[in-house]
Amino acid sequence: MRQRLFRRLPWFGLLGGSMFAASLTSYSTLSAADYDPTAVAKAFISKLKVGPKDWPQWGGSPERNNVPDSGPLPTSFDVETNENILWSMPLGSETYGNPVVANGKVYIGTNNGNGYIKRYPATVDLGCLICFDEKDGKFLWQHSSEKLPTGRVHDWPNQGICCAPMVDGDRLWYVTSRGEVVCLDTEGFLDGENDGPFNKEPNENKDEADVVWRLDMMAQLNVSQHNMCSCSVTAVGNKLFVNTSNGVDDSHLTVPEEKAPSFICIDKNTGEVLWTDNTPGGNILHGQWSSPAYGVFNGQEQVIFGGGDGWMYSFDPNGDNGKSKMLWKFDCNPKDSVYRLNGATRNHIIATPVVYDGLIYVAVGEDPEHGEGNGHLWAIDPNKRGDVSPTLVYNSSNPNVVIPHKRKQALDAAAGDLERDNPNSAAVWHYVGSNPKEFETTMHRTCGTVAIKNNILVIADFSGLVHCLDSKTGEPHWTYDMLAASWASPLIADNKIFIGDEDGDIAIFELAKEQKQIAEINLGSALYTTPVAANDKIFIANRNRIFAIGEKKE
Repeated sequence: MRQRLFRRLPWFGLLGGSMFAASLTSYSTLSAADYDPTAVAKAFISKLKVGPKDWPQWGGSPERNNVPDSGPLPTSFDVETNENILWSMPLGSETYGNPVVANGKVYIGTNNGNGYIKRYPATVDLGCLICFDEKDGKFLWQHSSEKLPTGRVHDWPNQGICCAPMVDGDRLWYVTSRGEVVCLDTEGFLDGENDGPFNKEPNENKDEADVVWRLDMMAQLNVSQHNMCSCSVTAVGNKLFVNTSNGVDDSHLTVPEEKAPSFICIDKNTGEVLWTDNTPGGNILHGQWSSPAYGVFNGQEQVIFGGGDGWMYSFDPNGDNGKSKMLWKFDCNPKDSVYRLNGATRNHIIATPVVYDGLIYVAVGEDPEHGEGNGHLWAIDPNKRGDVSPTLVYNSSNPNVVIPHKRKQALDAAAGDLERDNPNSAAVWHYVGSNPKEFETTMHRTCGTVAIKNNILVIADFSGLVHCLDSKTGEPHWTYDMLAASWASPLIADNKIFIGDEDGDIAIFELAKEQKQIAEINLGSALYTTPVAANDKIFIANRNRIFAIGEKKE
């Protein structure tokens, strides 16, 4: 069996049934008409103070589906000859943040390898959120996060900012590598004002960020992130939702702050914490680097979090008298799977859950440094309550009582554990590959997020396989081997699919049930980020440059 070798980038037994998709529960509330996720995203964006074709957060809207409205996008471009390259600008030496485009500006997270501002030369390691002018790429300002003194257990060297911000009007929110949730003025100090209440910036240089408020999750909430704090926030109304990245210690054996929250809701205008939840507590396997999603299902608002224990959680975004209110939870791993540093079969969730036509979609993954492994992609019905996992675990000593979840292995047969089907299961379908006996048709671990349009679902796994499925049934349409590891998520725009890999290639396909590759284009360096489309242009970053790509006018 072929295996892939991954670069060292440290922040990050199958259920019975058919080989690809098992329809595990009925789902009767699907709309008769075709669901248009692009229209849904446009409707949400129209409520923000941004342009109608901007892409103001990771996934565009709280549903997190990377399917923007776009006119014709080029399928031929060249970073060497500048064919259809409108502009490009240098970034740090490593870039993992995804571009966000709003109100004439482009934002992206990277490290300080380029040294844009004078007081931090390129030799100083930082997490950097950089703002460029959308029309010509001119550097405007930078928010700088100095490295934490505790070192790589909390803030791994050279990784920079690995998340994407959210923008609404002249305000921007994001999570720094130091474990802070910050609100920034999108004008920086270029407007000559120091917006508050935070006014302790070290200077008011025109090329530096203006902080409006800051919540230090380590100092104020006792969070202890593992290797990196990274969450692409989302908001609905005045509520901002954040995964705190609380994780294990440097030994990987214990969770040092298991009482610290993993999921929080903040007032986006003031930074006030509205509610917190410390699930999964001591069951965190490694880190927690997923980002939240939001949807409304049968009139019930839900904010969806992927947990570091491999469970998906839903909460009422309004909380309950200042406390969290969990609606349901779903175990995304087989109960007999085992977590260990190497060779684990149990995974956690790095991908962002996606809402599409009344269902929630997510796949499991692990830090690629820990090797390849079995992957699981799920479609989940969010209308049930309680534990909605496919099966439940009991023990022979008391076979009628469900036992609590155990961190490393939920079901230990040697200890008398057994499982039964859950009559309350919310699993709609489960995909492990069209033929898991073959490498090229297996669903592997991933940190990639699905993109779905026209009921066609696309996702890439760590091993570089692109999977295309029917979103309603989970039946596979096709797979494509990029022959290089993939960290990215797909973009679906202009009836095309765009997806990048570690060799620096971006593969382009028609959005179709049959595999129809249009092109494969190399961007000169590894791609760890996801392309986005805004204002009829593609924005994508390789390891050390960001590109704006569009049809050049003669």
